[in-house]
Amino acid sequence: MAIQIKTEEQIKTMRKAGLVVAEIHKAIREVVKPGMMTSALDVVAEAVLKRHGATSNFKGYHGFPATICVSINDEIVHGIPGDRVINEGDVVSFDCGAIVEGWHGDAAFSVGVGSIDPEDQKMMDVCEESMWRGIAAGKNGAKLSDIGHAIEEYTKSQGSYGILQEYGGHGIGTEMHQEPHVWNWHRDAPRATCFKFWKAWQWSSNCSWLCISN
Repeated sequence: MAIQIKTEEQIKTMRKAGLVVAEIHKAIREVVKPGMMTSALDVVAEAVLKRHGATSNFKGYHGFPATICVSINDEIVHGIPGDRVINEGDVVSFDCGAIVEGWHGDAAFSVGVGSIDPEDQKMMDVCEESMWRGIAAGKNGAKLSDIGHAIEEYTKSQGSYGILQEYGGHGIGTEMHQEPHVWNWHRDAPRATCFKFWKAWQWSSNCSWLCISN
């Protein structure tokens, strides 16, 4: 599939979906605490979507039964909310999306619940900074592989972290998953101008590279 090129007006519309996703993130950060079931956070996300007249792009996607993904500790991604209880010290990753006027937003974040191990906090800090290094590398005239190279170079400079190679970032637009696939590690790719689609992706989803593991 070819990369979907967006107009400035389409990017503005897609940003609305991204802002709904950002509000879901904010709402979850405000309420997540030890003792909560992960299903309770799914209810929080649904309420935000409803308030904005948005719909979920997760629920029903290939049969997925929930509005958000909740993954705890060594679970990488795509955990299904249910009766599992979040405990003190857990590292919890949330992934969610929204559709507004036919355009998609999609983003993930990780948070430590209560008092967490300093090494876990460092891992999350390294992961977030690697995301920003990747964003900075996605500029006009750069190769797509420059993004993964920036992520990998920074991550390896910070300690004995590994990068999960089976997952990565992706384009987004009138579908949740679109070309290009953006590797989190250096992989040679043809030279391509990245800025236009990157700007759209950044506004909509703030990117989704939270796949670093020890």
